[in-house]
Amino acid sequence: MINLSKRLIRQVGQANARFKLVEEGDKVLLGLSGGKDSLALAHLLARMQKHAPFKFEFETATLSYGMGEDYSHLHAHCLEHGIKHSIIESNIYEISGESIRKNSSFCSYFSRMRRGALYTYALEKGFNKLALAHHLDDAAESFFMSFMYNGALRTLSPIYKAQRGISVIRPLIFVRERQLRDNATMNDLQVIGNEFCPGLKLSEKNVKYPHVREETKALLAKLEQENPKLFVSLKKAFENVHYQSFWQTKE
Repeated sequence: MINLSKRLIRQVGQANARFKLVEEGDKVLLGLSGGKDSLALAHLLARMQKHAPFKFEFETATLSYGMGEDYSHLHAHCLEHGIKHSIIESNIYEISGESIRKNSSFCSYFSRMRRGALYTYALEKGFNKLALAHHLDDAAESFFMSFMYNGALRTLSPIYKAQRGISVIRPLIFVRERQLRDNATMNDLQVIGNEFCPGLKLSEKNVKYPHVREETKALLAKLEQENPKLFVSLKKAFENVHYQSFWQTKE
């Protein structure tokens, strides 16, 4: 039996109430990598399905890059806990050698390909919402990376409509990464780490190893040591944007 903390349950419920992520009649697909974040979200959504005062359908799907990955343990875990799970086969790794640009970031490439495959599967199977397991730390890191390296102020939206018509939702957006790490430890979850990341096999082939996010994570950890309420403030700031203070040209 999976023991979910009351705080985790409450934070996901608050995010759902605030942003209307999952509603009556929705058909939700969770992209399940098997990592600590998506595994926690799978169990949180399964619990929501049992206890929420509205009805919705929920399934999980894992993308195989065509590297001979073994997802048998993950599939068995889902079956044990009554979570419907499918594996999406692909040849993304095979074609990456030809389609990924030299000196480009393999992380961004595989992220785009994975998202596209999940969109296609979700639409083909009639899902109207795709759940991703990004959390508050991910949102903070994306915000800092965006303004430090891309010259833009943006972060991860709790819900948005993708170009292909499906709504993408992030029910863990109020949750800290350390809570998900603690959840995996407390429940002795066998999580999948980076060993199934195609980028590890390409890191020696003129493809950039992703260092910016790790450096940003380290920067935020240092800032949080100096200001323990940093993430509380960031969470509020993401909902309290003073648009008129930015340098926007009036049309």
